[in-house]
Amino acid sequence: MVWVFVIALPLLMVALCVILVVYSVREQDSVVRDDWYMDGKTLYADVSKDKLAHDLGLTGQLNLHTPDATFVLNVPAGSTFVQPQTLMVQISHATQIQKDRDFVVTKAADGAYHGKVTLDDTQGKYYIIVREPKDTWRLQARAELPSQKTVVFQPLKAFDGQAKPS
Repeated sequence: MVWVFVIALPLLMVALCVILVVYSVREQDSVVRDDWYMDGKTLYADVSKDKLAHDLGLTGQLNLHTPDATFVLNVPAGSTFVQPQTLMVQISHATQIQKDRDFVVTKAADGAYHGKVTLDDTQGKYYIIVREPKDTWRLQARAELPSQKTVVFQPLKAFDGQAKPS
């Protein structure tokens, strides 16, 4: 009778390990929604889009009054930057993918971008990304939604001491 446990227990563990490996390969981590890459065993975030927004001097403000969303993109005076006709907005909950919202805002005659979005009623921490359709630059912010109605976007301060490309 002891031999049954000596043989069955390791076989059970091997079977459970195989099941967990198959499950982990099939299921992706649904929380990660950013530009990450791996070099060896180290994870890095690709911040080239944030750097370009910093170098262009872009800032913005998103006003969320469900279902209306208005984004104002601020460009420095004298800049040759051409504002795109549409922008992509990603609102990602910190831990729950079902609360994520992606929508498009379109430039109107008043110079602001307008769109529609319905947010989840539950208060939570969200990461918001505004980017152009070509995905060359982006602005990021964190907000407590839905109570926070205005989200201000500033370029990452980590780039302040770095020289701008000519």
